Amino acid sequence: MNTFKVFSGTKSRYVAEEIAKNLGIPLGKMNIQHFADGEFEVCFEESVRGVDVYLVQSTFPNTDNLFELLLMIDAAKRASARSISAVMPYFGWARQDRKDKPRVSIASKLVANLLMAAGVDSVLTMDLHADQIQGFFDVPVNHLYASTVFVPYIESLKLEDMVIASPDVGGAKRANSYAKYFNTSLVLCHKQRLKANVVENMTIIGDVKDKNVILIDDMIDTAGTICKAAQLMKDNGAKSVRALASHAIMSDPASERIMNSPLDEVIFTDSIPFDSAKCSKATVLSVAKLFADTINRINNKTSISEVYLFK
Repeated sequence: MNTFKVFSGTKSRYVAEEIAKNLGIPLGKMNIQHFADGEFEVCFEESVRGVDVYLVQSTFPNTDNLFELLLMIDAAKRASARSISAVMPYFGWARQDRKDKPRVSIASKLVANLLMAAGVDSVLTMDLHADQIQGFFDVPVNHLYASTVFVPYIESLKLEDMVIASPDVGGAKRANSYAKYFNTSLVLCHKQRLKANVVENMTIIGDVKDKNVILIDDMIDTAGTICKAAQLMKDNGAKSVRALASHAIMSDPASERIMNSPLDEVIFTDSIPFDSAKCSKATVLSVAKLFADTINRINNKTSISEVYLFK
């Protein structure tokens, strides 16, 4: 019997199948039965007793994806799994990582508490919105970086006069890592918001004239910020503008905005399912091999950090 097995939630099966394929094992069998009122039941259809189980499920909206993962963890624990790892290519609610105004919840801490209460032994995720979320857990968090899949693609573009840019000051650290790796200059955008998902004003810090710009972000939601930043780059003389984001949330009207923007291309991972047919400018890269390699390293008790090109 395999010492570990991989199972999938409903909405992340596409990436779980690729992870299992890269591991050279079949995807575990489970059944999720839905009742008429919307309630659902999770059942493993093969033994997990004494097995290390990896449960693949990104927790993008709606909330069913999170609750499905919680039920999977609970079912594995009650079926006497040796260890339970939640594999979350996209960790939802990560933008609510602190009290930035009075009387608000810290949702990412609540999600961490729920996962631990359900019985998870470790978490495997990628490009958290805020690194501090790792500290919300009292179990190991293996935090992967999408740079491992993005860098080879950027190199394949063979862009001359390239600069790396961040669409906001908060993403400066992430963008600076790419700038250091490629030995290019860093450009920052400073934005002011009236409210969530609405950018009031944006200014640019740095020179993009006659440059090929790559905007780096962890996620694209409504695409308001990234499109405004792209327009700003073009207005300041950029030769081309591409956007790179780990998670394609892509809430309406994001695809329409991107298609109507000066962006030449947007590059995502498949941490969240996205149909690139909705946006011809989108390129989607698989993270299945990255997660499969990491699972192998965990089981072989070897270093995970060795797979990072940079953090």
